[in-house]
Amino acid sequence: MKPRILDSTRREVLTGLGASAAGLMTGGAGPLVTAQLALQARPATLALKAGQPATAIWELAAVSHLGTVRLKRGDRCEVVFRNDLPVPLAPVWYGLNAATAADPLRGRAPAAPDTTETSIISIPSAGTLLADFRLFEGGLKQPARPLAITAAETSPVGVDRDEVLLIEEWRLRPDGTAVPPGQDPKDATRLYTVNGKTSFELSAAANERLRLRFINGSQRTVLALKFGSHEVRVMALDGQPAEPFPARNGALVLAPGGRADVFVDTATSAAFLLHDGKETHQVGSLKVSGQSERRAPLLPPQPLPSNDLPEKLDLKGAVRFDVALGAADAGWARPASFSTASAPAFRAKTGRTVVLALKNPAPVTTVFHLHGHPFRLLDKLDDGWKPYWLDTLAIEPGQTQRVAFAAISPGRWLIESVVTDWAAPRLVRWYGVE
Repeated sequence: MKPRILDSTRREVLTGLGASAAGLMTGGAGPLVTAQLALQARPATLALKAGQPATAIWELAAVSHLGTVRLKRGDRCEVVFRNDLPVPLAPVWYGLNAATAADPLRGRAPAAPDTTETSIISIPSAGTLLADFRLFEGGLKQPARPLAITAAETSPVGVDRDEVLLIEEWRLRPDGTAVPPGQDPKDATRLYTVNGKTSFELSAAANERLRLRFINGSQRTVLALKFGSHEVRVMALDGQPAEPFPARNGALVLAPGGRADVFVDTATSAAFLLHDGKETHQVGSLKVSGQSERRAPLLPPQPLPSNDLPEKLDLKGAVRFDVALGAADAGWARPASFSTASAPAFRAKTGRTVVLALKNPAPVTTVFHLHGHPFRLLDKLDDGWKPYWLDTLAIEPGQTQRVAFAAISPGRWLIESVVTDWAAPRLVRWYGVE
């Protein structure tokens, strides 16, 4: 069904974007704007269960684009955000680590209802990004759909297709209404969609190489994803290139908000399976038919172009901090009551390597998200790291994981902690890079 939004409002958002960008591109101060993006917070509906009316939801929509929002590394993008929902909101970007990117809650107030704000953001890295309203979920009257955004590499990548697969989790009551995250789901049914569909089909010819950008858009659940009978080669995690490696048993495991770019060389039709820790769901399929112009499979892929993150981290000279996730006496707060006047989780000097010992004292898995900096997951002996970068990590009950990052983006940045329980509150703290 068509979202409930007046066409005149959409035109107003697009007109505002065009007018303000034109001023910057024709002599305004600062570097030229190279991309434009109009975002809108708005009510919508989604068909989640056969035989029932479409479910009322909220969404973050890119009204300036048809299909996936595709930017490129190095863009200076003007973003016009229109809030047509009845609560204050602002998009929260995951994977955008530029120093000019302003997290909500760090002194920038969210947009009030029926208002429009304009900002300029830089896109310093290629990769898969996600924007949503999760920091404001305490005020959401409906669950809100996030927005996938891609930033292309500056040099070509050898694939035939580039597709985003956004997986979302819903809790549907018997009357067809949906429960927002952070509220008790009670007798609600757990459902999943891929790109807004309860059964998603991806069609391809044999011997095509697909770049699939998987995004776990669930707010609370760690998901395992698998295409049957295909090798899945991981090329990037959380928006940053990795040393290519095959997914173990062909399955990807993603924390809420986690992203994985994989290459799949199509061979035969296969089911797209999802496991949520309790049961397996078939949420779609890969349909392979015909033959591409390529007569033989491609050679193994080369790594994606670097985003110029540090090749090495100085673990011996690192500053080290212990962070107890979600601990009641450790300064964590719900976003609605958060203030940067509170004590930081830690502070570090620009250019230092930071090592965090992340302890999960909860009896269930807890998800940690670091704003502003991607990190390396350290080996158990603290003498090396996994061959990829992350910004989101699920930590099992009672466990401690160590991560390291180079503090290269000055400012005050958020960290998030949330347990994998639909009714659990999201908690935040901040850290400083000076």
